[in-house]
Amino acid sequence: MPDAASNPSDPQSRRWSIFAAGFLLLALALVVIYTSRAAFFSPLALVVVAAIGLAALLLQLRLRKDLSVRAPLWLNVLGLAFSVGAICSDVFHLGANATLAAALGAVVCFAVSAGTVLHALRKKK
Repeated sequence: MPDAASNPSDPQSRRWSIFAAGFLLLALALVVIYTSRAAFFSPLALVVVAAIGLAALLLQLRLRKDLSVRAPLWLNVLGLAFSVGAICSDVFHLGANATLAAALGAVVCFAVSAGTVLHALRKKK
């Protein structure tokens, strides 16, 4: 029988955390199911998947009240700016190199932000 320390103190917050994780998995599944194979070679697909992953991590931080870890806001804003730049570059046909550079910048910003948060979480334990 598990001890009381391993049980969550608030089942209500755990329930919302499970629902949020399920919705994010559904969003990722919809992106994968309804996207053609050729679209996954697009840098914008990488940006979307990276943004969904970062959103999942940030939502977990938001729903868990016992954590005081914060994601670097400036890095997330920079990643968002790179994402918008990649989309604009693709829509206005500014060039493949500009789209790739902006998409890579967005993915790197999201990855570094998520890595920073995960490092802080691991350090707390």
